[in-house]
Amino acid sequence: MAGTKTKALVGRHQRLAFLDVEGEGTTYTRMTGFTSLSEGKEATEYSRQYVDEATERTDVVGYATAIDFEFDRYTNDPVCEKLGAIVDDEKVGTEAQVNIVSVDIFADDGKGNCPARKRTYSVIPDTVGDGTDALIYSGSFSAASEFVKGYCTSSDNWQTCTFTEGELPVE
Repeated sequence: MAGTKTKALVGRHQRLAFLDVEGEGTTYTRMTGFTSLSEGKEATEYSRQYVDEATERTDVVGYATAIDFEFDRYTNDPVCEKLGAIVDDEKVGTEAQVNIVSVDIFADDGKGNCPARKRTYSVIPDTVGDGTDALIYSGSFSAASEFVKGYCTSSDNWQTCTFTEGELPVE
């Protein structure tokens, strides 16, 4: 069939995460060394059954999104240093918040633009040092804002990226 696209499985490595290390909102640094980075949506439901219906209805009315994380601590890694400082120094409030961009590199538009979502998260530490081979940090990033849709570009093979709010450019 002409024009039919082949379906392909998306690898986990094709959704990348980047952290705003400097806190300036311009350049985001790739989050490497993570052995776990899974997002839980934790949907809030509103369920009810009407007297004239046999089946209960359920609507999603909100989310409490969180990303469980686990990473091996590396030296000279700006993401590890930023997160390590938050956890080790037991920072609270806005000092314990980070901006993370999730980028779908599998959906590149052919011009180097990839769909992305940016959100502010609170770093919720769990454990440090769980392991004998490496210094391991674990916890979760809990949503502290709504997400913003946009797209990312990279000039260094996705070691860093820039985020632009809005739809992918159409030419």
